[in-house]
Amino acid sequence: PQELANTAWAFATLGVHAPELFEAITHASLQRIGGFNAQDFSNTAWAFAKLGVSAPLLFEAISRGTVERVDSFTELNLENTAWAFAKFGIHAPELVHAIARESEQCIGSFNEQGLANTAWAFAIAGTADR
Repeated sequence: PQELANTAWAFATLGVHAPELFEAITHASLQRIGGFNAQDFSNTAWAFAKLGVSAPLLFEAISRGTVERVDSFTELNLENTAWAFAKFGIHAPELVHAIARESEQCIGSFNEQGLANTAWAFAIAGTADR
């Protein structure tokens, strides 16, 4: 799964839109989602959101996987995942609550930009009061 996430991340970082590639990454990721780790979930969600590539089934799977493994997420993983879901306006309350709970545990590790991005994501998700 790391190679899928890294490929998506690289293309997004460079701003390269490649619809067929992202469709293939979506399909392969859904088949291998059980092997994803925190960084794979985070990088994949970030890359798709950065390029505006909609993949609802993949984001559902990322949401489930993140909720199950959120305790292994770093502050950057939390930030990027929250940002990606907010960027698409995806309503995922269980995911948001899991990220919020985990963020509280490592709040001192967030940098200013990470904290601002996460707060923005929570505001977009309608959880600014949590």
